[in-house]
Amino acid sequence: LEEEQPEPTTYLKDKATSFYVGVAMKSNNLNGKYDEIITHEFTSITAEYEMKMNVILPSKGQYNWSQSDAIVNYGIENELNIHGHALVWHQSTPDWIENFTGTDAEFEQEIKDYITAVVTRYKGKIKSWDVVNEAVLDGNGNLRNSVFRQRMGDDYISKCFQFARDADPDVLLFYNDYNMTEDQAKQDAVFDIVDDMQNRNIPIDGVGFQMHIRYNGPSKAKMESATNRIVERDLLAHYSEVDVRVNPNNDITTLTDERDIAQKIKLTELVEVYNALPSANKYAITIWGIKDNDSWIIDLYNHPDWPLLFNSSFEAKKAHTGFLEGLE
Repeated sequence: LEEEQPEPTTYLKDKATSFYVGVAMKSNNLNGKYDEIITHEFTSITAEYEMKMNVILPSKGQYNWSQSDAIVNYGIENELNIHGHALVWHQSTPDWIENFTGTDAEFEQEIKDYITAVVTRYKGKIKSWDVVNEAVLDGNGNLRNSVFRQRMGDDYISKCFQFARDADPDVLLFYNDYNMTEDQAKQDAVFDIVDDMQNRNIPIDGVGFQMHIRYNGPSKAKMESATNRIVERDLLAHYSEVDVRVNPNNDITTLTDERDIAQKIKLTELVEVYNALPSANKYAITIWGIKDNDSWIIDLYNHPDWPLLFNSSFEAKKAHTGFLEGLE
């Protein structure tokens, strides 16, 4: 039997020259093999969780910058692009905001103060922000009834973008959401929001498609047609949280060759779609984590999966080769 050859050792950043190739990371994983892979393979970083509100402002007036500063300093030291994630997200709301007892006007002021403080602190250091994350419900396209919507009204998204723009006139501002290629109602609703913002000159620079996808979907055609809606609006496209589940139905207990190859093919398709965009609309493809066993997917679904580009031993998988092939 032929011995299986290791995957080619070309680094992603050496071939992805027309856009940033990014990775989500954690402040306590900035050395050893993590550091080696981040600095060799990638040109951009995103905090997986540590720039969210319940981390930075866990209680009123008590800012904690330690983790976000560590990530930003690491990015600057290593000359990496830094994408900020995320200013407003319903799942990272600190209790004091979730249960805010003041008036609606006072609530809005707290959100404005928070966005202003964070964006200002990293002005000139963080190049882009997900301003609002996951504001639209699955299946029906309605706005999620978050505390932000309850207290600031249906127009809270626009208000948050304006707060961010006022804090940094040069930072790139993104709306970010998941299921954007397959949930047509959600996709339509997001682009309705974007159109409304553009019509009213509310600052928005790009749309992030999270691209938490599966080895068997979405189709290349769906990825293409959905992404073209970003291009049509002269906005930047960000595939912002890419991972490819190979075990969505929990029907395998180890990564089979078949799924390994299927994952590679799907990732190749994703990169091909992105790489074919006009250069003016490209921002980044960000992989949501470094190695399989660190992925949030495993915790979320509570069964094994291998959704990333490196295995638990930090070795490049076929998916890594698929990314490279998508750039050809």
